[in-house]
Amino acid sequence: MSENLNKLLNQKIEQYKSKTQQSHKLQLNATKFMPGGSTRTTQWMEPYPFYAKNAKDQHITDVDNNSYLDFMINATSLIHGHASPKVINAIKTQSDIGTAYSAPTDGQTKLAKLLTDRTPSIETLRFTNSGTEATMMAIMAARAYTNKQKIAKFEGGYHGTHDHVSISVGPKESELNESTNPGILQYPGQPKSLLEDVIVLPYNDIEKTKELLTQHSKEIACLIMEPVISGLGYLPLDIKFLEFTREITKELNIVLIYDEIQSYRLAPGGAQELFNVTPDMTTLGKIIGGGLPVGAFGGKEDIMDLLNPSSENYNLSHAGTFNGNPLTMEAGAVVMEELTDEKYEKMNTLGDDLRSKLNSIFNELEINAQITGIGSLFGINFNDNKIKDYRSFIKNDGLLTKILFMGSINNGILMQTKNAGALNTLSSELEIIKLEESTRTIATEIKSNI
Repeated sequence: MSENLNKLLNQKIEQYKSKTQQSHKLQLNATKFMPGGSTRTTQWMEPYPFYAKNAKDQHITDVDNNSYLDFMINATSLIHGHASPKVINAIKTQSDIGTAYSAPTDGQTKLAKLLTDRTPSIETLRFTNSGTEATMMAIMAARAYTNKQKIAKFEGGYHGTHDHVSISVGPKESELNESTNPGILQYPGQPKSLLEDVIVLPYNDIEKTKELLTQHSKEIACLIMEPVISGLGYLPLDIKFLEFTREITKELNIVLIYDEIQSYRLAPGGAQELFNVTPDMTTLGKIIGGGLPVGAFGGKEDIMDLLNPSSENYNLSHAGTFNGNPLTMEAGAVVMEELTDEKYEKMNTLGDDLRSKLNSIFNELEINAQITGIGSLFGINFNDNKIKDYRSFIKNDGLLTKILFMGSINNGILMQTKNAGALNTLSSELEIIKLEESTRTIATEIKSNI
């Protein structure tokens, strides 16, 4: 069986190579100047990435003039599609009068107001240039506020690439300990002392999470978590578990931080509005920047007051040459103003329809697969187990995952390499049908080779 499936994968790879010869040339040249020819790990794919030429609305075109229906949309960030006219106009207008200043602009206030008005947990906020910076600063604020040093996170949870969140992000199954805590260092050379400072919890396990948080409560400053797990096919956490984590962190004086950098697209106020669970702090990114580099962190005013230079409580400095960059602020404001209740409803309804159609395909063909996701987010997982946490997710069949991804690329469909993706405000039933038909074709090929 695996021999036939490997042959099928190789056929898909050779087909891709034949269609992307100019991309291959550019990739070979890029490797001379950047490790792996890339400056962003998530742009890498085997055998090599295609190189973008241009993009408009829901399609991206590569340098070989292949067009792809884009469900990746730059890691979910382009919620109005590529080159949205109103966003482009806002960027052009601002660029004519300046791209960066040492002084603030009213654009910062405009976008900050839009976000604080929408988000239940955010009373005030600050901007950063990336989600990584946002989670780093939120953790620093929580530590300063509680005067405690340790943090808690979940196994399989990704929150950027600074040291304290780079624990037990993506360990191999063979590396896993019996318990999630102590965690596993993500990168060579990380200080082993980090394993004492970071308490690693299991998703959707109330009893074990309660045990670990209670045991270390006097030392834990914050618990950082995604209410919808981006790295596990956009798996929404069980509502009872979300309610439990909110209750116990209040009880133990632990700051609860929601990483909504990707889940913020689910409702005007993000997943916290959708689930009616309000954390103490929230980190944002992706859609709020109009396709430009951005991040934000915010929460209760008494926590954020620690960053206020005019307050007697000020004890946490936060600099950044491009924080609140005027181009980003103007573009982000346009994006948020254009996100109406009707557009959220349309995207989420289409997402429900897509997940139902994808489920039907694999059920009909009797292929073990689970469709995860919520709202406008989806994930296709070849897995015999019910996915509830990291340890069940990593049992996904890697070979079938690669076949579907590479087959989709050849069919003009772009998803993340784990076969996850997102809809946008331009999405319609037409795009759902195209993804459905492509997936059915590839799944039928898989079935015939099992």
